[in-house]
Amino acid sequence: MSAKNIILGAIAVASVASGAQAKTQTAVEKRLDEMEKTIDAQRAEIDSLKAQVAQTPQQPAEDVATVSDLQQIQQAVAESTAATKKATKGWWSDTKVTGRMYWDLSTIQHDINGVDQPDQGVGFDIKRFYIGVDHKFNDIFSGNITTDFQYSSALSATELYIKKAYLEAKLSDALVIRAGSTDLPWVPFVEDVYGYRYVENTLIDRTKFGTSADWGVHASGKLAGGLVNYAVAVVDGAGYKKPLRSQGMDVEGRVNLNYQSFIVGVGGYYGKLGKDTTNSATKTTSASRFDALVAYKTDTWRLGAEYFSADDWAVTSKDSAEGYGVFGSYQFNPQWGVFARYDYVEPNQDTKSKLSNDYYNVGISYSPAKIVDFSLVYKHDTAENGTIADSNGTIGGSIDGDYDEIGIFSQFRF
Repeated sequence: MSAKNIILGAIAVASVASGAQAKTQTAVEKRLDEMEKTIDAQRAEIDSLKAQVAQTPQQPAEDVATVSDLQQIQQAVAESTAATKKATKGWWSDTKVTGRMYWDLSTIQHDINGVDQPDQGVGFDIKRFYIGVDHKFNDIFSGNITTDFQYSSALSATELYIKKAYLEAKLSDALVIRAGSTDLPWVPFVEDVYGYRYVENTLIDRTKFGTSADWGVHASGKLAGGLVNYAVAVVDGAGYKKPLRSQGMDVEGRVNLNYQSFIVGVGGYYGKLGKDTTNSATKTTSASRFDALVAYKTDTWRLGAEYFSADDWAVTSKDSAEGYGVFGSYQFNPQWGVFARYDYVEPNQDTKSKLSNDYYNVGISYSPAKIVDFSLVYKHDTAENGTIADSNGTIGGSIDGDYDEIGIFSQFRF
């Protein structure tokens, strides 16, 4: 029996006993109905809250299961991707092929003592064409082979030979060792600062008092976060075209300081240039060379001055040489720029003290793409009181000689 019936029964008995009126019973019943509805609503709300509390501990478990499932799926995808890469990976995955060509279309006027020379006229010329293959074996060891193509006037034909072939061990940024033929410390360093190798060789390379690569053991590195760079090489001495054996090996070295946009470098060379071969009847001395460079290099400006002095570079006779070069360029924007350079060399100060060589070039450059450069260039190369063999041929004469060239010089690389 509910509380309502009990109360109603009691009220009825009391009403009969006391003679209460029917209106009183009706009002009480209405009030009790309202109270019972309120109790039922509160009970339903309590049951709902209990259900929510009962479900709350299960939710994190569902989330954990979902995260765990997701992690398992990601791991499976990663393992599948790695397996696919491993299955399709070959030697070519860590191999890179590069290329670079220097060419020109120009007209040349060349005379010795006022007499025109056979190499003058108009023509297209490929000065250099390099194809390089780099392969990385692991994080330490890699290798390179670079071929070089050029036209040989001695053979009246093109020739193809190896310029670089080396194994590299990069132990750290501070120590990289290469065995074989690769860049020497000085000439490539200056080429990078100069920026116009495709127009002309740098100072000592142009005048044959140095070369860009040789066979031997090479070490280089960066110290103090790149503030100081160094390179040293123990080489055969005859250049990359002539790997040979002799009585000893030559040494070339360089150290340079890079501070913000300023570069200061010094270097040197000592040895017999590969001429002290076994049973050689020619008496040889040791050649030496001192190098120095001061430069300022930004994306807009390149300004530099190079100096060298050399002793006994002919090796078979006592002599000395000295020279300097200054260069500059300015980029109006990434596509257009102007440049100029001047060299002065006394190649035989002891044996031909009056012989001197003056060289200069001026030009305007255009780079339609990052891999292509074009330059409209004028070059002048002259010597007095003798001859000098440089990158433009035999310059000068018993009196004098002039070499003038104007044309389009270009490089492309990939």
